[in-house]
Amino acid sequence: MSTVPELVVDANCLVGEGPAWDERDHALLWVDIVPGDVFHLSVATGAVTQMRLGQEATAVLPRASGGYLLTLKDGVFAVDRIEQDAPLESVCPIELELTGNLMNDAKCDPAGRMWAGTLARDRTPGAGALYRLDTDLSLANVLDGITISNGLGWNPDATRMYYVDSAPRTLDVLDYELSTGAATNRRRLVEIPPDVGTPDGLAVDTEGGIWLAVWGGSSVHRYGPDGTLDDVVRFPTPFVASCCFGGPDLSDLYVTTATIELPPEDRADPSAGAVYVFQPGVRGLPTTAFGG
Repeated sequence: MSTVPELVVDANCLVGEGPAWDERDHALLWVDIVPGDVFHLSVATGAVTQMRLGQEATAVLPRASGGYLLTLKDGVFAVDRIEQDAPLESVCPIELELTGNLMNDAKCDPAGRMWAGTLARDRTPGAGALYRLDTDLSLANVLDGITISNGLGWNPDATRMYYVDSAPRTLDVLDYELSTGAATNRRRLVEIPPDVGTPDGLAVDTEGGIWLAVWGGSSVHRYGPDGTLDDVVRFPTPFVASCCFGGPDLSDLYVTTATIELPPEDRADPSAGAVYVFQPGVRGLPTTAFGG
């Protein structure tokens, strides 16, 4: 076990986000939101493939039927390979009428449904929402009044869903019904003080621990299911954005970071905007592929 983060890829991302583990080829996927870069890292060879879309890309997920799903400014798109100029196919438009909004973090529940949220570019309070895309490609608006929709995850038996709205710096928990995708009884689990940072992306381990990236806090926190803080892993760069479990036995925690809020003279620092990995001493839950 090593809780000292190791730099894996000096990606120099403006906003490195949306990491996901693709068990099909033992690869790490992630995005750089602002330029719309999508990355594929072969862990076995160290080879990195990058495609630039020219529009914001906020998440990338494997698709069970092949290829990948991407969340872009106007909704969910499919691509059959991570390769420059690979054609995109619109799967589900979201909030086309809200031209000031864009998608943000996305993740699939253990049944293969995609959950994805939105936010306003100017961070208008309450202008975003959280959506569920079912495997039949039907879309449901589950939560309104969200400001910065962010991290998502489920506990090991999928009876709880965890959800971050970064603006009030909160990690909430909802009761979850896996057979229907119903998320109810939203309540506060953790609130991050302003001097600590802002909650962002998250991952859940097999013991039910919640690993939460803390933007501006140079850290990933582990919380127990009751919201108790029981571990803090420090990073050499302040803007830690998201994390996911990966590796052959899901014992590695991969972490993405950002440079966007650093002073211009500090953005070339190789520690900023990089992808890191460490071994937290517990296995994680897998990235579920979209089932539609």
